[in-house]
Amino acid sequence: MKRLRNHLVGVDQGDVVLFSDFEHDGDMWTGDGPRVTRAHVQFSEAFRAFPSVRVSISMWDMSNAANARADVQAEDVTLEGFAIVFRTWGDTKVARVRVSWQAIGEVPHGDEWELY
Repeated sequence: MKRLRNHLVGVDQGDVVLFSDFEHDGDMWTGDGPRVTRAHVQFSEAFRAFPSVRVSISMWDMSNAANARADVQAEDVTLEGFAIVFRTWGDTKVARVRVSWQAIGEVPHGDEWELY
């Protein structure tokens, strides 16, 4: 469990359209085997400590001609942002994906300052 040091809890959230590969015959739509795409997300302001980040697929459009295979994760979390990573494999055909995200963590207080 992550414990926060004080009452200054920040919550940032959003939605990201990762790709729309059916529009231009992209690799997620026409490819086979392991495929991955990444999108960087910048928080609206920096956290004081590394936040907990949750991602989930909020929209997917997949072909019904193959199995639906998808893995979505938050990686490379920093104080300023993170990467959404979407993976698929096999013969899965993914037309488009949108991912929702939420980051929760301690934020700096406006009265804090450092001497050195």
